Amino acid sequence: MFKRNTAPTESPQPVQAVERITSVLGSGIIWHGSINGSGGVRIEGAFEGEIALRGMLVVGETGRVTCQNVRANTVIVAGAVRGNITTQKLEIRASGRVWGDVVTTAFVTEEGAFLRGQIRMEETVELDLEPAPESTPSEAAQAESIAQTPIQIPKPEPAPVIEPTQKIARKKKNEA
Repeated sequence: MFKRNTAPTESPQPVQAVERITSVLGSGIIWHGSINGSGGVRIEGAFEGEIALRGMLVVGETGRVTCQNVRANTVIVAGAVRGNITTQKLEIRASGRVWGDVVTTAFVTEEGAFLRGQIRMEETVELDLEPAPESTPSEAAQAESIAQTPIQIPKPEPAPVIEPTQKIARKKKNEA
């Protein structure tokens, strides 16, 4: 009835490393400044300043970002971004709003997404990010020392045993 497909299937494609979120700016937080470096950042609060990120930037549904230029490898917008975006991949979700010009190599949008600006698609995009910071020998030694330190988990103290000190006498009902 059912036969197994013995024909060779397509060769598996190499699996790329999954970008992941390493930092979160929670809702209710208002931050003025700059975000630079490597890793994934999710913004659920309000951010104003500069973003130059080697990694993923996610602007959540409650996130509000105001930047002259947002630069990151991947940008996913479900909230609001006011400013130009330079990225290798931009995704604007249905709830996402972008006011600014975009330069990207890949663009994805959902029905209902909003973009007021121009999109320029290139074969390659230079993000002009600073080189990835390398740790100093002392930082590397400190990280290694911390990684090798066993975690001490205190043992819980046993609960005290409560023994009854007196018995309570009960009266029996007399049957009439």
